[in-house]
Amino acid sequence: MSGERILIAKVGLDGHDRGIKVVARILRDAGFEVIYTGLFQTPETVAAAAVDEDVDGIGLSMLSGAHMTLAPLVVEEVRKRGSDIPVILGGIVPDHDLDALRAAGITTVLTPGATADEIADQVGAAVRGSGFGA
Repeated sequence: MSGERILIAKVGLDGHDRGIKVVARILRDAGFEVIYTGLFQTPETVAAAAVDEDVDGIGLSMLSGAHMTLAPLVVEEVRKRGSDIPVILGGIVPDHDLDALRAAGITTVLTPGATADEIADQVGAAVRGSGFGA
């Protein structure tokens, strides 16, 4: 990595943050500059922070089952601000939701069991403009 900046966030009421903190460390160790916004963010606050911080990618961690509602709203808010920052989703996401997430603008989905190398590689590919990974 060459210092890409990624904002990672927990959107909605999901208060489980252990995994996102592990991902933050994985990305930092892989050379990313990581900005963690913390728990209980809204799609609007995530989009505003991402645009304000001029990040190369947005990583969302969702374990609550609200990914089909909240992740597309983050994409929508980012686009409203005139940006095409890629949005990456990590967490509990059933395979049958992948096509709809892709159609909603999610760039990559990482699920439990992804290795540190897979996380770094797929996030790196997403911020450099490669296709949808799963």
